[in-house]
Amino acid sequence: MELSVLKDIVIIFALSSFVNYLFTRIKVPTIIGYMLTGVLVGPKLMGIIKAPLEIELMAEIGVVLLLFMIGMEFSLNHLFKIRRRVFLGGFLQLSLTTLVTTLLVHFFNLNWKASLFIGFLTALSSTAVVLKILQDRSEITSNYGRTVLGILIFQDVVLVPLMLFTPFLGGGEIDYGRQLFLLAGKSAFIIGFLYIGNRWIMPRLLHRIALTRNQELFMMIVLLICLSVALMTYQMGMPLAFGAFLAGLMISESEYSHDAFGNLITFRDTFTSFFFVSIGMLLDLSFVGEHFSVILIIVVLVIFVKMMIGALTAFLLGHTFKGTILVGVALSQVGEFSFILAKQGKDFSIINDFYYQILLAVAIITMSISPFVIRLGSTISGWLLRLPIPRFMIEGLFPLKQIEIPVLQNHLVLIGKDSRAQNLSKMAKHYHLPYVSIVFDPEIARQRQEKGETVVYGDAFNLPILEKAYVPNAHIVVISIGKLDVLTVIINKVRQLNKHAAIVVRTRHIEDIEALYKIGATQVIPEEFETAIDLFERVMANFLLPRKEIDSAIDQIRNDHYGIFLEENGNSRYNISKDIPDVEIIPMEIQMNAPIIGQTLLDAQLRQLYGITLVALKRDQKVIDRPKPSLIFCEGDVAYILGKTEQISKAAGLFSV
Repeated sequence: MELSVLKDIVIIFALSSFVNYLFTRIKVPTIIGYMLTGVLVGPKLMGIIKAPLEIELMAEIGVVLLLFMIGMEFSLNHLFKIRRRVFLGGFLQLSLTTLVTTLLVHFFNLNWKASLFIGFLTALSSTAVVLKILQDRSEITSNYGRTVLGILIFQDVVLVPLMLFTPFLGGGEIDYGRQLFLLAGKSAFIIGFLYIGNRWIMPRLLHRIALTRNQELFMMIVLLICLSVALMTYQMGMPLAFGAFLAGLMISESEYSHDAFGNLITFRDTFTSFFFVSIGMLLDLSFVGEHFSVILIIVVLVIFVKMMIGALTAFLLGHTFKGTILVGVALSQVGEFSFILAKQGKDFSIINDFYYQILLAVAIITMSISPFVIRLGSTISGWLLRLPIPRFMIEGLFPLKQIEIPVLQNHLVLIGKDSRAQNLSKMAKHYHLPYVSIVFDPEIARQRQEKGETVVYGDAFNLPILEKAYVPNAHIVVISIGKLDVLTVIINKVRQLNKHAAIVVRTRHIEDIEALYKIGATQVIPEEFETAIDLFERVMANFLLPRKEIDSAIDQIRNDHYGIFLEENGNSRYNISKDIPDVEIIPMEIQMNAPIIGQTLLDAQLRQLYGITLVALKRDQKVIDRPKPSLIFCEGDVAYILGKTEQISKAAGLFSV
């Protein structure tokens, strides 16, 4: 029995696992490692793989699963919201890139048909590479991420008419009327099928399957839907991946889409690795060596042209200067669907084998270096912003009108656009705490401004934005971003403006705590660790353990993992809770017309009536640490109250209206 396919799979898994481990250790994207694996084992170098066609089939399954899950993540409602980015942005990027590339290629004596075809190939970017990078960086829902997604979706959709157009460029006989009629019919069928499936068929079908409580059956049905729709569109002359994307869109509105997504993610990553390995196997290193200088020049030219046109497209859509750069670098590579189109062009003799190999080399190299180029996007924009760039380019064509914010003192500044920062702003608004949010996403900023929130739009990297939020006067600054490099810059900028404010930081990993404390953070909350503590607290409570034991256990866990950092920074909250359970010190700002204004500490009878103690009072940047009974409370004072949470809550009405 012939087991060559199984042997090839074992070889690919073994090499991919090693490369994956190595590249993870040196913090290089594993996509590059998979391509390198393909180059090593492919027929052009070592020739280890004996069944390349079967490997290509598994690679196709990987792309199908990738696009299927992308479709599940982005519902039709979401796509409708970004329709301007999809159709206008996608059309501008594709047409401008095709036009410029066609003119450049024709300048080097290629005929118009070959030049136009190469223009189409160059215009396509890599959906698989870019979206994987954006997902890993949690930027796919950012303002620039939505634009990149919209343009990539347009490119995937337009691949179908490009494939239909290719025979014409090759000089084949085509009945244009019939082809246009078929294309219109297919489009109408797909739109109708998508609407009916998304609205009625999929929600009912998945609900009935879920009622069986058979997870195996549920996943079989989900995969059946994915592969069936992909096969149906393939029979209609469209790519399998496009059909898988449609299947994902149909499932996306179902309440069971998240369960399916979680179960498929491992399969997607495994099969997608085969896709990148198969791409690497196509590369002929001897050809690259012979024409290295030519390929290098073309790579640089392609990246530059695509980056400029991508940036121009983003600018015309209204992005800020930084957004235009990020969109440009994200779209600067040649995509995986270009391989499909290039092979078709070679079959129809539009391009010869020389240009086919050039295109393969350029596409693989640009895809390989894309993670590094995208990672440099913010740095590049930072360098360019130091130049004398016109204001309209920095703010974008449709700048968000900044609201006028009155001068604030001892207020709360929230930096971040995630749900945690938004929930904090809602709580601050509910309790009438003075606050300002800094959000680097114009759409989110506009939505929150329309709801009456105090929001400054801009990048917290910039001192003018921090000053507009009155950071120099702030009492507490909360930074909810998660990325260590970004946090480091923002904390340094905040400390430049305000030496005394408490800086509370959310980070993803407990390993970041020490570095953040060293540069000036007052309190660091590692997301993963605190989530685990919260779950553990609930588990202990359900076992009916005494509250004192629960608090003691949690304090011990915190102290074991990062208590040393808290002690070094003078944070005494956990030390107090160890000795006096449920007691903490809370700062309370005395607001205008508060009942306690004008009263002395003796008259207020805080201890007698509420059981709380005034341990210190801050007035005009001066701290009174041993307040006397004759002290008179004034508007704007910050009273530091010691007591139990419920006692402080009862007394809160004294300090606010």
